[in-house]
Amino acid sequence: QVQLVESGGGLVQTGGSLRLSCAGSGRTFSSYAMGWFRQAPGKEREFVATIDRIGGITDYADSVKGRFTISRDNAKNTLYLQMNSLKHEDTAVYYCAATRLFYTAKSDLYDYWGQGTQVTVSS
Repeated sequence: QVQLVESGGGLVQTGGSLRLSCAGSGRTFSSYAMGWFRQAPGKEREFVATIDRIGGITDYADSVKGRFTISRDNAKNTLYLQMNSLKHEDTAVYYCAATRLFYTAKSDLYDYWGQGTQVTVSS
């Protein structure tokens, strides 16, 4: 089992940057592929990015490709999401999640979720 805690959200202007972090508890963080998802008000949760267990393979939603970068540091049990060139439509609560499976964009295949961190991009 792994517990996940996100941090790094906040208010930023359009075009700005933020880096989200997701701290995982336990000794098994490196056993999980990880993902970032987001949910805007009135919308369904959507996939943002995913990374395999060792950080060698990543995948992104088309809406963030070229602007966001997912990475992980297994020695620190931490997942990151570097967000650049932020747009108003990136405003959402961002969640990190862990899956025992290989990396995936499907939210229903993730086993553990954090509580979320709010990102607000002012236009």
